[in-house]
Amino acid sequence: MATATVFGVPHYYQLTNEGEAPPLVFIHGWLLSHRYWQPLIDGLRIDYPCLSYDLRGFGESRHGLEHHIPGIPAAAQCWGASGSPYGLGAYARDLAALLEQLNLGPVWLVGHSLGGSLALWMAHCYPQLVQGVVCLNAGGGLYLDREFQQFRQAGQYIVGWRRPWLGRLPLLPLLLTRMMVHQPLDYRWGRDRCLDLLQADPAAALGSLLESTTEAEVHLLPRLVATLKQPVYFIAGRQDQVMNLRYVHHLAGYLQGGCPGELPVIEIENCGHLAMLEQPQMVTQALRSILKTHCFNSERADRNGEKDSQFCQG
Repeated sequence: MATATVFGVPHYYQLTNEGEAPPLVFIHGWLLSHRYWQPLIDGLRIDYPCLSYDLRGFGESRHGLEHHIPGIPAAAQCWGASGSPYGLGAYARDLAALLEQLNLGPVWLVGHSLGGSLALWMAHCYPQLVQGVVCLNAGGGLYLDREFQQFRQAGQYIVGWRRPWLGRLPLLPLLLTRMMVHQPLDYRWGRDRCLDLLQADPAAALGSLLESTTEAEVHLLPRLVATLKQPVYFIAGRQDQVMNLRYVHHLAGYLQGGCPGELPVIEIENCGHLAMLEQPQMVTQALRSILKTHCFNSERADRNGEKDSQFCQG
């Protein structure tokens, strides 16, 4: 198991062979871990270096948290972002330090759900490290008080009722193969989800949920997206009941420099909130298309002596 100590905390990571192509960095969502990216990495690693890791407090990065050295990037501080060690700014700072330790960058970030918001903050706070962003089952920027209060209460309840003995019940993994997805997952993914759910550090689980869903933080996302210079794409499940397409298109609408009338949103049919497990081939194909478009435009810009490349995805 490879680990790197980031601000006092050992972070678990997996890095495939290095190559000349831009590295892909996969950022998991709430109560998940690096393991759910494996189907995508299996389809991409032959052409792209792939880094997956566990966020502080989740997966295999849940140990030694008492040694954490807190802080957030100056760019996040200037925007009035949460100063909590479990806020998106703090997690962006962790990732930047990990990339620098591994001598990776600039990279493409692929973030799922909460990880998508983290990827956007990372692109804003550390533009020199981020070549582009792909948000998977991620969006936002609309704060609906009643819905968000219900979401936060449900999250707090989930974290609060966890008990170690639940992991010995075959029913819980079976239930988790059906939660937030359009079609049931293989039972092994239910076991993994059960493990990650029960083992996540309570403070990290609650803190990351509550700090990222305040009205102030939600309203910061569109402003932040509007300032990004890197290409940003969204891959969404049409049957996603957690991140409705409405929220994905809303946030994508704040991107600057796109083609008139077109948003960089790729919708996948028969897909819920775990696109990387439900439709791995479709997501892999979409990522390859995005990266191919980016590389083609970058090469053309270099040949023409241009400083910037134009990106457009229908």
